[in-house]
Amino acid sequence: MPTQEQLMESLDKIPVPGVMRSLVKMNLVRDISISNHKVGVTLASAALAPPAQEWLKDKIKDVTGKIKGVAEINVSFVDGKPKDLNQISHIIAVMSGKGGVGKSLVASLTAIALKRQGFEVGILDADITGSSIPKMFGITARPAGSDSGILPVSSRSGIEVMSINLLLPSEDDAVIWRGPLIGNTIKQFGEDVLWGKLDYLIIDLPPGTADAPLTVMQSFPISGIIIVFTPQDLTAMVVRKAVKMAQQMGKPILGVVENMSYLYVPEIDKRIELFGKSRGEEMAHTANAPLLGQLPIDPALAKLCDEGSIERYDGEIVDQLGHSLSQTILAKAQ
Repeated sequence: MPTQEQLMESLDKIPVPGVMRSLVKMNLVRDISISNHKVGVTLASAALAPPAQEWLKDKIKDVTGKIKGVAEINVSFVDGKPKDLNQISHIIAVMSGKGGVGKSLVASLTAIALKRQGFEVGILDADITGSSIPKMFGITARPAGSDSGILPVSSRSGIEVMSINLLLPSEDDAVIWRGPLIGNTIKQFGEDVLWGKLDYLIIDLPPGTADAPLTVMQSFPISGIIIVFTPQDLTAMVVRKAVKMAQQMGKPILGVVENMSYLYVPEIDKRIELFGKSRGEEMAHTANAPLLGQLPIDPALAKLCDEGSIERYDGEIVDQLGHSLSQTILAKAQ
């Protein structure tokens, strides 16, 4: 007789069409029954178009049929909504009080760092009018799905991504929407997208403290916030605004990241602080949170972002960022 463990192990090897994560990781397996060498597998139909359902039926029968003791396999589907199936351990929002400081870059590098540590990670691009995440990851494919939900698009390394840019006819199209429509879209990205089982969902917020960031804070169970800033005179005021919003919303600040902190010139082995002296420790004190990292101005990183290959970046800051963040989250959980 086959065991539940054997069957789950087999189902964990079957990718969901359109996202290429397994049935188990997408949390679509609802029930497994075993009786007299007959196996029944029940899946949720959320975000699965009829062709995808038929493909999965055939694939499950093919894979599980090879398990010793399996004589007959029945696959069925039940209705399910993505918001009821999603199991996300930590939701981290990346924010700043102003635009142009590199939130999307930090959100992307954070996701990459956590993925390299072996975690299951997704990115929700909530910057509806200024989306840049798909461009940095080189993602152009449109999301698959059905009337019951949408599937995120997987990056080369397996990070799930959802962005309004992936739904537009052209990535250059402007999103000229008023606040309520933007807010509803952000909510849909949380409720109608099948994220499945994730250790971390990174949300790239639009700049400021207005409608869109407020919608995210109110609509998602945020585990913590990362605040991004640059070493300029306006920084202190901007960080204080973001800190006050997080405090008023009751959301913990996991840490701060200083972007464009310095330019390293290898020919003379020197760091040049183009935008003034680093204010990392000062801002960490202002936020009452650790300094997670200081990102340099790196032409190699900029080139990879332009090429859609940010996942190839191997700067040590990525490992440092992931380690600092995971340690901070672990400490807060204890």
